[in-house]
Amino acid sequence: MDGDLRQQGFQLSASALGQMMPMYLWLDSAGHIRGAGPTLQKLMGAQYLGRKFTDIFDLRRPRVWGNVLELTRAQRLRMSLNTPPHTSFKGTAVPLQSDGGVLLNLSFGYAVREAVRDHGLSDTDFAATDLAIELLYLAEAKTAVMGEVSKMATRLQGAKAIAEAQALTDALTGLGNRRAMEQAMEVLLQAENGFALIHLDLDFFKLVNDTLGHAAGDHVLVKISEILRASARGADLVARVGGDEFVILMEGVRDAAPIERVGRQILDHMQEPILFDGQHCRVALSMGAVVGPTKRDLSISAEDLMAKADVALYASKKAGRARLTLSEASGNLRELAAMDLPA
Repeated sequence: MDGDLRQQGFQLSASALGQMMPMYLWLDSAGHIRGAGPTLQKLMGAQYLGRKFTDIFDLRRPRVWGNVLELTRAQRLRMSLNTPPHTSFKGTAVPLQSDGGVLLNLSFGYAVREAVRDHGLSDTDFAATDLAIELLYLAEAKTAVMGEVSKMATRLQGAKAIAEAQALTDALTGLGNRRAMEQAMEVLLQAENGFALIHLDLDFFKLVNDTLGHAAGDHVLVKISEILRASARGADLVARVGGDEFVILMEGVRDAAPIERVGRQILDHMQEPILFDGQHCRVALSMGAVVGPTKRDLSISAEDLMAKADVALYASKKAGRARLTLSEASGNLRELAAMDLPA
């Protein structure tokens, strides 16, 4: 092809050329296809020999050309297949002295990923020195790595959510813990929607632990948590805030009626005996309640409300236990519900 090389007897077979340039295209002086590399043959289909270049390719650069030799004057060729998936190519052209034709060497450029996908190409379809396949592997590896990173981030996010939920949950009962109660109280104090707080304390619990053992005590705590969940409204927060202390936070409450209904349901449930290994665990619940402010008041804190609920709670204990007492805004204490304990 080069004058000096020909004088030295330089020759190159079509198969050798295809091995070095698997996407070469040989056009004669009339623009007909006389030969092509194995990869380009795969893309063009079986009936390509002898067809005009423009029957198979759409030449985008240069847009205007008169004969094939004018292709060699373009620094960079741009073209695509006329038929779907319209694969794009870039390339260069050099003249062939033997027949006035040209030799084009094509590549996919940035479209290599789409070409590999659309035509099912593998590394054997590229020259051994072509870096495209290595870059493709790197791109695929990057995609895979980013996918794993995304999955890991999702897992970490899920683990973080689980850890945060666990940090707000009592391990034994599954209720909220003191931290959950404190966070909810801060929100309710700023919501200006009104709320109620019921502080509950388990009576005779120490006697259960001392006589039946700590396993029986844990069983009682789980059963009490089930009773409180069943008695509270769906959106109410039920929390275990101490060994045998519980709190129910009731959002949107502005008077005693909803508190009384919940208290009576709790006492009704408490009439059913709690059994452990056939032994009756004799416990009772004393309750003290308070209604929170309906407007934001910086002078009232969560500690203030807990203190008022505690006053009402101990009034319930003093009055005989197994009852609910409300601490009113006036400071008065009013019994809302009670049950008689067996002798």
